[in-house]
Amino acid sequence: MNTASASPADRSPRTLVWDAPVRIFHWLMVASFAVAWLTSESERWQLVHVTAGYTMAGLVAFRIVWGVIGTRHARFSDFVRSPWKAIDYLVSLADRRPQRHTGHNPAGGLAILALITLAALTALTGWANYNEIAGHWMEEVHEILASTMLGLVVLHVAAVVISSVLHRENLVAAMIHGRKPVPPAEGIRRPWRSVAAVLLMGVLGFWWLQWQSAPPPEQAAAVARQHHHDEDH
Repeated sequence: MNTASASPADRSPRTLVWDAPVRIFHWLMVASFAVAWLTSESERWQLVHVTAGYTMAGLVAFRIVWGVIGTRHARFSDFVRSPWKAIDYLVSLADRRPQRHTGHNPAGGLAILALITLAALTALTGWANYNEIAGHWMEEVHEILASTMLGLVVLHVAAVVISSVLHRENLVAAMIHGRKPVPPAEGIRRPWRSVAAVLLMGVLGFWWLQWQSAPPPEQAAAVARQHHHDEDH
């Protein structure tokens, strides 16, 4: 369970909180969404866009499993709280007396659930649109979901910056090295680098297979143009 403590000075500065799989998942998801967004309007880079979307879907599947069987602060049971708890936390931020949580705070926990859900739905509608399932309206739904996810990502980044300032902790750095200034009893024992390595190799292997099967750029662009032409008519 997340616990609160009096001040940063009362806590150890080198306690492992975030395991390696959570950190690898986080940054792979960031990269995949960024690539998918930047290539969303490009015919030339359509396969890259699709690959990034499929990667997001795979990462979501992994995170759901790891949220059940993973380490202490990776589990949904550790950070999924009611909306009222999230409101209490936000009020504490506004009062400049922020509640301190070792893992995700209640508001951040709800944001993570929303991002995972949006990522899954965006990938699913993208797959349906790419395979011409359910007609043109699916493309509109896909774009709305992607835009909503972008808005939530921006809000999440802003919240991380504000929380970092108010808590006097670098939350971004913590998601890189996995350590936070909390008592050792609140940390985790193992980083599970082996699981993170398997996840990373799986993603890189998938990217390599996609690269190997990719048509020449000119051919891919021609197919995409024909696809859009068929949709318009």
